[in-house]
Amino acid sequence: MPDRAPRPIDKRVPRARALRRDPTDAEKKLWLHLRDIFPGKSHFRRQATIGPYFADFACHQTRVVIEVDGGQHADSLSDARRTAYLEARGYRVLRFWNNDVLTNIDGVLESICSSIGVDGGPPPPTPPRRRRGEGSDSDSRLSSARRGREEK
Repeated sequence: MPDRAPRPIDKRVPRARALRRDPTDAEKKLWLHLRDIFPGKSHFRRQATIGPYFADFACHQTRVVIEVDGGQHADSLSDARRTAYLEARGYRVLRFWNNDVLTNIDGVLESICSSIGVDGGPPPPTPPRRRRGEGSDSDSRLSSARRGREEK
């Protein structure tokens, strides 16, 4: 087996890992939905490195970058430079405010679906989980057994 030159170390990797370990609440919420929503159609990565930048979420297959921004990004020149850089490399940049992700996740997901050409939009929301034993048949059998003992 021929000897290969050692793979160069990407100095951005530790920073990307740190960003993945400490996401904002909005990033956490969006990631939970992005992971499950598009199986087979796209593959989003968190804190993906593209050139000198870290994209909150990127799908290289569909050339889409999703940025989730707080108020500090309003009218940001550095964000404009980053967007220009990404667009020059063929990426479409979608920006959402933290507040939109936290309070209107269905609208954000619809916008993402339409941008990447997924038909049918996002799947329906997951129904809330019932607490253990709530509404199960075992509860009604138990209740009727108790009533039977109490009547005797």
